[in-house]
Amino acid sequence: MTKLIIYGAAGYTGRMVCANAKAHGLDFVIAGRVKDQGRLELLAAELGAEYRLFTADDRAAAHAAMDGIGVLVNCAGPFMHTAEPLMRACLAAGVHYLDIAAEMDSYRLAETLDAEARAAGVMLLPGCGGSVAMLGSLAGHAAKRGAAPIKLRIALHVTGGFSRGSAVSASENVTAQTLHRVDGALVGRNADEVRAFDFGKGPAMAFPVTLPDLITIWHSTGIPNIETFVHVSEGAFPEGDLAQMPDGPTLEQREANRYHAAVEVTGRDGTVVRSLLDTVNGYTFTTIAAAEAARRVIGGEARPGFQTPATLFGNGFAETIADTHIVDQ
Repeated sequence: MTKLIIYGAAGYTGRMVCANAKAHGLDFVIAGRVKDQGRLELLAAELGAEYRLFTADDRAAAHAAMDGIGVLVNCAGPFMHTAEPLMRACLAAGVHYLDIAAEMDSYRLAETLDAEARAAGVMLLPGCGGSVAMLGSLAGHAAKRGAAPIKLRIALHVTGGFSRGSAVSASENVTAQTLHRVDGALVGRNADEVRAFDFGKGPAMAFPVTLPDLITIWHSTGIPNIETFVHVSEGAFPEGDLAQMPDGPTLEQREANRYHAAVEVTGRDGTVVRSLLDTVNGYTFTTIAAAEAARRVIGGEARPGFQTPATLFGNGFAETIADTHIVDQ
């Protein structure tokens, strides 16, 4: 089946994914919760698309909504509420699952469900857009430059503000423990161990955070020691009452704020290689990448079980999205 369903279509990011799916000429329907019916009706009329209403944790309704569907893209965060029920609905219906989650638990869940997904012939591809696709490509590129890589440090530069949905997801997913990967295992680390990275304009301090790339980069490169960091530009992180935030950055704000990422890979002999990724704003990248990933999966690029963008599409995936470049430092 070649029809796509986009869940969470009425949200800020979901609407952008829909616009890109339409630009790709994909056969898709949009979906969301009953309380979003009004917005979904307007969006469906604008897109010339069918819409379906169901709550992610209503198993019977979710299964019924998968009728005639081959691929689902979940854009409805916080993913701690939607990823598991929709993954399980996809497993039951034989539908490939994609999402744009930046939440660690979605990836741990996909790992846990890997064997079940393989048996069902279903692919689980969390992070088909966003930082996981960006950082996975950058990490894979740099890892191939190094000789016998044993350690990787990677940092994302976030700028230009958050959408209201992303801010809510972030606030609900504050990780109590900061993790890194040591000799293949996820262990706690000191959250105060900041480190300087050069994102193209000189050193900038980044703080350690628990990113899902601790899972995805491990899966795609096999490097046993991984640390993840974030540098947030002043004013990018939301403050105050999140309910009063605007829907998301405007087109002008997105165009004025590009994302960057930097990586250091250390080889067994102590040699260090560095690479830099320069791309469009994170929301622009995410929504283009999600639609492109869906297009490719519909076209047959799918493997059962838990996958990452880098393992499925290759290390060059990020550079196929908009104005994205990786350069060696």
